[in-house]
Amino acid sequence: MRRIAVEPLTRQGFLPFGQVIEAHPDAERRIINRGTTERFHDLARVETGGGRPTINIFRGKAHTLPVIVARLERHPKGSQSFMPLGGQRFLVVVAPDQAGTPGMPRAFLTAPGQGVSYPAGQWHSALLALDGIGDFLVVDLGDVEDNLEEFELAEPVTVGGG
Repeated sequence: MRRIAVEPLTRQGFLPFGQVIEAHPDAERRIINRGTTERFHDLARVETGGGRPTINIFRGKAHTLPVIVARLERHPKGSQSFMPLGGQRFLVVVAPDQAGTPGMPRAFLTAPGQGVSYPAGQWHSALLALDGIGDFLVVDLGDVEDNLEEFELAEPVTVGGG
């Protein structure tokens, strides 16, 4: 079984796979609501592919490292964004596309308060909450058929651990 290391989630390191959602000091900021609110503006792109965007809450079961990942998925018609509601960390496993199948996976560990947004077609693992059961705000598409492709890895990967 292949073993992959876990990298800290950074905007630059994750750029080939999507966008990091966080209240980053370099983000465009706007003061709104008569000065009572600071808006971190346009942190991730929402791709709808002609579908209707939905806002959901996913409740992820707790995982501990190392984690074995045997399957990746992607959504060809729209983006999918995950933001923890309780600030908990989660594991992000992604892979580049290689002629319609996932290439070598990479793993990122979010810091509290970070989320991710995958563009349409990005291979990724299912939700992997780490700090106990976690609720996540998820923005993706509703009422769209054929927007999920799953791929069983020929050789599962072990993520993290010694």
